[in-house]
Amino acid sequence: MKICFASNNAHKLKEIQQLLGPPFELVSLEALGCTQELAEDQDTLEGNALQKASFVWEQYQVICFADDTGLEVEALNNEPGVYSARYAGPERDNQANMQKVLENLKGQANRKARFRTSIALFLEEGEQHLFNGIVEGHIMEEPRGEQGFGYDPIFVPEGHDRTFAQMDSQEKNQISHRGRAVQQLVSFLQHRYVQTGT
Repeated sequence: MKICFASNNAHKLKEIQQLLGPPFELVSLEALGCTQELAEDQDTLEGNALQKASFVWEQYQVICFADDTGLEVEALNNEPGVYSARYAGPERDNQANMQKVLENLKGQANRKARFRTSIALFLEEGEQHLFNGIVEGHIMEEPRGEQGFGYDPIFVPEGHDRTFAQMDSQEKNQISHRGRAVQQLVSFLQHRYVQTGT
């Protein structure tokens, strides 16, 4: 069963396909012929996810889902939040974004943070569902690890002593915010299309 993930981010596509597994086949925006950057101008993660999924459904009439993820740092009034991808500017530079967080946290004893992912799913006739995943943790004083992407090198999930970037994708997927949201999505899809045979 083909489902469009409203993204052309190769890292995300690979990560989520691993979580989905058969019988679902993930297709990118590019595979649909959509090469434009989808708008993300809402003021919440849920709003951005719904905006992107809604656009794909209306344009291509395919089952699709979209996500938006934010890093919320307690001492920074939950910044960067919905602006995580472009925190340091419109270039969406991962290194610059990380450095800005580390710079803004200099001298801060409170380094609590959390990652939050919101996934919006659009089904037949535009039926909508939302799934949310959260993982608590803290921000390191310097980046560690080579895996992952985004803020992974500076985020250590609660109960662990390594950053997401020091974990392989399988280990990260079991505990990550995106992993938790996708597990809810997968459970829903399996119940809807596999167990019920529809």
